[in-house]
Amino acid sequence: MKPGAMLFKLDENLPASLVGVFEAAGHDAISVPGQELQGESDTTIASVCRDEGRALVTLDTGFADIRAYPPEEHPGIVVLRLRDQAVPYIRAVIDRVLRLSADNPMENALWIVEDERVRFRR
Repeated sequence: MKPGAMLFKLDENLPASLVGVFEAAGHDAISVPGQELQGESDTTIASVCRDEGRALVTLDTGFADIRAYPPEEHPGIVVLRLRDQAVPYIRAVIDRVLRLSADNPMENALWIVEDERVRFRR
């Protein structure tokens, strides 16, 4: 991995093909199905991400609940709240997130990524 590279896990609600977007940007990424974790509970997925030091990228808005998933206890959670969930659009949004991550630490933070803005919670 290149300096500044991060570890990511894509939830099962995102196409596994998007792993390549992260890898092309020099990051290490894997999908939930790639680890045969599909169907596992959100708490299990969050725990695996914590154990592996991976930021979770998901469309599941349940991960935005800071009472259930306190940002300070996770390597990073990125919740995509997008009107358009077509793969090309999600790919463009992920490119934007990766550019922002260069100047905004993702570790111990919750990112709520919407069509027009990104909110950070630590």
